[in-house]
Amino acid sequence: MANVVITGANRGIGLELVRLFAGRGDAVTAVCRESSDDIEEIADQVISGLDLTADESIPAVAALLEELLEGPLDILINNAGLFTNETLDAMDFDAIQRQFDINAIVPLKLTWALLPLMAEGSKIANITSRMGSIADNTSGSYYGYRASKAALNAFGKSLAMDLKPSGIAVAQLHPGYVQTRMVGFNGDISPAEAAAGLAARIDELTLENTGGFWHSNGQPLPW
Repeated sequence: MANVVITGANRGIGLELVRLFAGRGDAVTAVCRESSDDIEEIADQVISGLDLTADESIPAVAALLEELLEGPLDILINNAGLFTNETLDAMDFDAIQRQFDINAIVPLKLTWALLPLMAEGSKIANITSRMGSIADNTSGSYYGYRASKAALNAFGKSLAMDLKPSGIAVAQLHPGYVQTRMVGFNGDISPAEAAAGLAARIDELTLENTGGFWHSNGQPLPW
């Protein structure tokens, strides 16, 4: 049984990840801004009502997890995210800043705060996007989302290098084009299919392949 912490866990991919890991018998702590009946029923523990962009929230989450977890934190899944579109004709720098805060800064802050709870063999999965790939950008726009996910990828790569001596592996994982509220429920795969692929990549994560950037189907993605 692994101790698993998942952010952005009350709907979409996050909820399906909670369902999957709980179904495997893992002890799952769901972290979300607003709880729900579904997440309360599935997760072992729910930490809700906190805005992780607030300075006091991340230390509060770390303190709660230190009390709640029995044993080390085995898997941290940084799943919470924000998606908006900025174009040259409709630029919103406040929205860009908020995406940087939620998509990149918060995962780094939370990971750093929870490192004392991890041990050799722990894993960190950053749920990113292929839209954060600079090489793969052939259509422009989405300034905040693209750049914030590129920043998350860079943070994750540095964490992978810095944490390898401690035996902690890190992956950047693109879930695919998933039918969630974030994209108006358009998409090619269901949240459950995305969660299954993401879990498979986390299972395959080792110190030998730490630092990689993969699609949930296992395809390596360009930076």
